[in-house]
Amino acid sequence: MTPVAPSSARPFRQLLAGLGLFAVVLLAYGPALGGGFIWDDDGYVTRPALQSLHGLWRIWFDLRATEQYYPLLHSVFWLEHRLWGQAAPAYHWASVLWHALAACLLARVLLRLLGSAYAAWFAALVFALHPVCVESVAWIAEQKNTLSLVFYLASALAYLRFDEGRRRSDYAWAAGFFALAVMSKTVTATLPAGLLVALWWKRGRLRWREDAVPLLPWLVFGAAAGAFSGWVERTYIGARGAVFDLGLGQRLILAGRTSWFYLGKLFWPIHLIFIYPRWTIDARDLAEWLPLIAMAAVALGLAAYVWLRPGRPLGRALLAGLLFFLGSLVPTSGLFNVYGFLFSYVADHWQYLPALGIIVLVAGGAGLALARGPRWARWAAPAGAIALFAPLTWRQAHLYQAVESFYRVTLQENPRAWMADVNLGLIELSDGREAEASGLFAEAIRLYPASPEAHNSYGTTLSDAGRFPEALGEFQTAIRLDPSMADPHANIAVIYAKTGRLAEAESEFRAALRINPLLPEALVGLGNVRYMQADLAGAVSEYRAALRAKPDYPEAHFNLGYALKTLGRTDEAQAEFALAAKLRAKP
Repeated sequence: MTPVAPSSARPFRQLLAGLGLFAVVLLAYGPALGGGFIWDDDGYVTRPALQSLHGLWRIWFDLRATEQYYPLLHSVFWLEHRLWGQAAPAYHWASVLWHALAACLLARVLLRLLGSAYAAWFAALVFALHPVCVESVAWIAEQKNTLSLVFYLASALAYLRFDEGRRRSDYAWAAGFFALAVMSKTVTATLPAGLLVALWWKRGRLRWREDAVPLLPWLVFGAAAGAFSGWVERTYIGARGAVFDLGLGQRLILAGRTSWFYLGKLFWPIHLIFIYPRWTIDARDLAEWLPLIAMAAVALGLAAYVWLRPGRPLGRALLAGLLFFLGSLVPTSGLFNVYGFLFSYVADHWQYLPALGIIVLVAGGAGLALARGPRWARWAAPAGAIALFAPLTWRQAHLYQAVESFYRVTLQENPRAWMADVNLGLIELSDGREAEASGLFAEAIRLYPASPEAHNSYGTTLSDAGRFPEALGEFQTAIRLDPSMADPHANIAVIYAKTGRLAEAESEFRAALRINPLLPEALVGLGNVRYMQADLAGAVSEYRAALRAKPDYPEAHFNLGYALKTLGRTDEAQAEFALAAKLRAKP
């Protein structure tokens, strides 16, 4: 199929289509634009310790500095924090705009592949409004999906230009955008394989020298980046242990089951949940192998059809769409460990990129047919897509407005989502509803006894109630389950300090700080120990260290003020008390 040159694509109409796409995306995602922070967002929105220029250096060269080692993503978050600080709606706007830009780039890529501006923009519209994308777009932490897809599609567009004209500048741009995509999220390392699938679909064959050789360096770079990302996931994020020790049979079963699950959500996007129920995988049950066998049969059947009928473009399109979908799913299909498997083996945000294969196949194919149809049908189809998908996206985007309702809806849809119990309990605890929080933590432990976070949080409620022996038991259980967790050590230290065991309290605070040298609660606690030991200068030093780690920490300001007042430095003390009062008054 001969691609349409950009000059023949009526640039003004393309601009209007792009502006229209931005408009409908902003309308559909309206409820999320004013939303707040939810789970894990604090791991991505730049923390105080990383907000300086030195913090930017750490984002690139310290593997422990950020939630995941995606240095370009965290650099963008760093820049965004410079622009609007902790204003959550601004981050939502950024994510939605990245998504709209990605949809426009998808249209430009498809214009070269499909040769029809109508089909290209229709497929882009369906992708832009499909409700399975909401989790990636409305969840601030998943800005890595929207940002990386922009670079992914920019690279694909530049490479298709290179494929047509063989200009080195196009290849350089394509390679550069590919590197930026991988540094935003490593699932985009599947791009070279995706390009080969697209070129095979376009021409019906692949040429070693012209098609494969230019992409070999990309394949090597992508494989290395994927291996490195997997190592970081295991070593620093925690994707290891009994929960992740799956046999080969279990992983293959998962790969088959996840592929059908995601296909089902693409064609029937109802009951989308933030945390889906976690499956139990039994490789000894022959019935559990059926999804894998069925998917393999579909793929092999299409391959046989294409081989026997090489001149039929429909068979090639079906196989290409399926191969892109399955290939892009590989990193999160169950074949490799992903930290999120602790909660569920499937998540909507894991199919943000793979969904393109099916959406382009179905919506792009429909667009090609409609482009040759009557004028009324060409107007009715996008109107119908907006009427179908926009309300579903609008409804799903409401979930991301407020964190408490977010967890309550999640538990309503999936009562076994123990992580939602823990996080909702923390909200209840911060609002002073300790009984409700304690019940949620206990329920999380019942559902998943191996959760160190649940034990640590439950221990906190017990400690606040003065039930110190029981609380110590919960904290010690949390440490046994996750020795790399600093908070339980700090919580044990607080109990020791309250009961006058200052030497033991200091030892536990230092144990917490060996794990996390910037844990503000441990630094404040150590300052309190210093104060009780009449070491006022040491207390001031620890409180100031806590404020370097967390400048907006009211307890650190208040305790520092108290220590300064004791030292007779009244003016400095009053300034700290004023800051503490101002911070505590913030909503």
